[in-house]
Amino acid sequence: SPMDMELDAARHGFAKMGFGCKHYRRRCRIRAPCCNDVFHCRHCHNDSTKDGHELDRHAVESVICLVCDTEQPVAQVCSNCGVCMGEYFCRACKFFDDDVDKEQYHCKDCGICRVGGKDNFFHCKKCGSCYSVTLRDKHVCIEGSMKNNCPICYEYLFDSLRESSVLRCGHTMHLQCFHEMLKHDKFTCPMCSVSIFDMEKFLRALDAEIEAKFLHMGKGWIVCNDCWDTTRVYPGMAGQRKCCHCQSYNTCRVAPSVLPA
Repeated sequence: SPMDMELDAARHGFAKMGFGCKHYRRRCRIRAPCCNDVFHCRHCHNDSTKDGHELDRHAVESVICLVCDTEQPVAQVCSNCGVCMGEYFCRACKFFDDDVDKEQYHCKDCGICRVGGKDNFFHCKKCGSCYSVTLRDKHVCIEGSMKNNCPICYEYLFDSLRESSVLRCGHTMHLQCFHEMLKHDKFTCPMCSVSIFDMEKFLRALDAEIEAKFLHMGKGWIVCNDCWDTTRVYPGMAGQRKCCHCQSYNTCRVAPSVLPA
């Protein structure tokens, strides 16, 4: 029968990538313990809820095979028809996915599965997340930096499906949001205002422009957003937005310093 043919094809792997949702390729659906409804994955559940509650991936106890429609405890292979419900399977996360090109792996410290290949990432215990090995000993650690919302789109970063970027200051945001920020000529961290690039070439060009125009701003004080040093500026002084300590123009005007009598 056609059903027997489909079962046979699934058992032999011919149905790979043929089932699932827009988030994952898999041959099962999950029953959400929070509302007892059935969904293809936790993201499908979270996208459909009206009250905003989210599915705890670790709390899932039963799945429904998409080939034979048998509901059963979480396992990689269907107990009824024998189909593999996901070539990648994590028992801890109750996670199935046929698209193994993502190079999924489970991080015990994060407590969730991630993509990109275990050998390409390390877990930073202070930041509380997995980072690219290229950042090992080369990033500023901020306690729980990934367990925050993206400062641009406000989506929670820790378990987001979108790639994240770590700025020079240690704060994090989605890589896509980072590029959008650059398109709007924003070159400082939206969290702490530190410059996101090495601005040396840009600053040299700005020095030349200021020398040519000799901008005047009046006497006062400026504070640098990059090194936090303060500089006093005077009328007629070229480069009156320039930090005398680190040469950055990422500065702002402040009230006069309070000095002891």
